[in-house]
Amino acid sequence: MDSPSPDLPDDVATLRAELACARAKAADDAATIARQKLEIAKLKRQIYGARSERTARLMDQMELELEELEAAATEDEIAAELAAAKTTTVAPYARKRPSRQPFPAHLPRERVVVPGPTACDCCGGSRLRKLGETVTETLEVIPSQWKVIQHVREKMTCRDCETICEPPAPFHATPRGWAGPNLLAMLLFEKFGQHQPLNRQAERYGREGVPLALSTLADQVGAGCAVLEPLLRRIETHVFVAERLHGDDTTVPVLAKGKTVTGRCWVYVRDDRPFGGRAPPAAMFYYSRDRGGAHVEAHLARWSGLLQADAYAGYNRLYVAERTPGPILEAACWAHARRPFFALADIEASARRKASGKSPAPISPLALDVVQRMDRLFEIERGINGSSADERRAVRQDLSRPLVDDLEVLLRAERPRLSRGSDLAKAMDYMLKRWPAFTRLLEDGRVCLSNNAAERALRGIALGRKSWLFAGSDRGGQRAAAMYSLIVTAKMNDIDPQAWLADVLARIAGHPTHRLDELLPWNWQPKRAAVNRAA
Repeated sequence: MDSPSPDLPDDVATLRAELACARAKAADDAATIARQKLEIAKLKRQIYGARSERTARLMDQMELELEELEAAATEDEIAAELAAAKTTTVAPYARKRPSRQPFPAHLPRERVVVPGPTACDCCGGSRLRKLGETVTETLEVIPSQWKVIQHVREKMTCRDCETICEPPAPFHATPRGWAGPNLLAMLLFEKFGQHQPLNRQAERYGREGVPLALSTLADQVGAGCAVLEPLLRRIETHVFVAERLHGDDTTVPVLAKGKTVTGRCWVYVRDDRPFGGRAPPAAMFYYSRDRGGAHVEAHLARWSGLLQADAYAGYNRLYVAERTPGPILEAACWAHARRPFFALADIEASARRKASGKSPAPISPLALDVVQRMDRLFEIERGINGSSADERRAVRQDLSRPLVDDLEVLLRAERPRLSRGSDLAKAMDYMLKRWPAFTRLLEDGRVCLSNNAAERALRGIALGRKSWLFAGSDRGGQRAAAMYSLIVTAKMNDIDPQAWLADVLARIAGHPTHRLDELLPWNWQPKRAAVNRAA
């Protein structure tokens, strides 16, 4: 038997290094392809808009895929470098990363100066002078820093009358509060904006060396919500003076005697930007234990105007002409109507089922035709988004009305040929029974083609249900609805909710009541900015 070659360990190391480089290159290629696909999808969305209600979800999936592929590519690159270092013949694999944007200029810079050499590396001479410097920037974060602020009030005694005097106590964010405004804002935003229940927050703070009882945190959340109540009422007033609203609701699990029941969270969104309105956008949330129609009647008891919503039967009494203070005009959502047709015409889903060995779902040519007709309407809407109501109405009369009329003819002609129980017939009936509500946009430029504004406002609740699982009580649901109103309204106005809450909580106790409107998200000016301008 031949003895092993003395070069065998080196050969194995070389093979391993080459294999690691090949894996790194394949992982890099996969990440590059995923990144380019995502960039193409984003550019298409900017140019053409969302082509279906699944677009946002698909974009999230693509970003998640890119995240995993990028991480895997970096791991394989490092593994290839380590394997190549053990050889003399294999060069390490280096990824071609996309150019990184420079760090924001507003971030503070901390200079760590590495002393220059005292002797020349070439000749050893000591006559050196500074020619310049090379700066390498590293982004770093400082972990949460906890501190206790002591407000010291000096007591003074009068030598003439022996009266003891001291300055008044500073305003706290909450009555008898111990939490500063930044801490209180973090508690509220983490709980309602980031969907982190207080028990998880308490665990994290404990690991950071600040043990805080759950009941103590809950006490501050209740106090913070009470302090912010005046701003909530002003947002409510602003929402319900609008001529047009988006309305929708979603489920909220609520704890009840050893089980959970299904409550509802309702939202009414004012957003005049699609038809060129200058009023700031805002959202008002409400909570209820069930989905009874009495709740929406109470929410809209003093309001009349255009309501964009789904076909929930609880709205029907609001559409009565004799209603006081006036009728509410129904504007139906074309996105809701499109979904069942799309489900019957989803070619990609059918192909995926076939590829996975399942029987492909049947494709309805009629449903596909309807979807394509609706997509042309959405394409027209993307071109007039942000235009005035009169301009939108004129374009719709010229371009959209012929498409809508043709669609109605098609639906009414094909409906009698379908059985009553077919899914396609149900999708047609949904539209034909509410045809005046679907065609109201042709006569009123304020109406939108979809109710997506309300669905976007509710998206955070749908995501948060997986984190907080259920509301602890009806009061908890009401408290959550109030905080959602504040946080979502801040986001709609491109304001950082936590920064806004911190500044408002620091100022509201001493702020004049007649000037509270200055603290609303669309009027808010950070205190530091105001001081800088004054200087």
